Amino acid sequence: MTVLMILLAVVGGAFLSIQAAINGQLGSKVGVFGSAFLTFSTGALVTALLIFFFEPKHDLTLLDVPKWQLLGAFCGVPYIVIMVLAVQRIGAAVATVAVIFGQLAMSMLIDNFGWLGNETIHFSLTRLGAVICLGIALFFIYSSNKSNSADTEVNAEIRE
Repeated sequence: MTVLMILLAVVGGAFLSIQAAINGQLGSKVGVFGSAFLTFSTGALVTALLIFFFEPKHDLTLLDVPKWQLLGAFCGVPYIVIMVLAVQRIGAAVATVAVIFGQLAMSMLIDNFGWLGNETIHFSLTRLGAVICLGIALFFIYSSNKSNSADTEVNAEIRE
């Protein structure tokens, strides 16, 4: 079951990258907030249908849970808006790796301190190695963008 959940998370990540690339293009044509609105309104409609047809009954409703837990819904808005802006300027790969770097760093803090009611999973050298590797990956992907854009500019000058 763990392997299946990891594979599903990888697929979810792939969809986020596709979404970021599409929303970056859409945002450049209709605006950042128009693109974000489409994402959230479509997501709300699809999720409402999924809840209606597939969600089992629960003991609590959204009105019964601690109110701080409802704040998680607001965390998606900055992500979508930032990604629509960032992909247009730095590309899907750099933006995605930067987001994953931020997710990893914050997730490790949440795990280590057991924040937000989560189980405590202490920081380790292995986890530090993962953050360092991802930071290195971000550096190399970003550096490759800069060298590719310099090559494109040189080639454009040669053609002129």
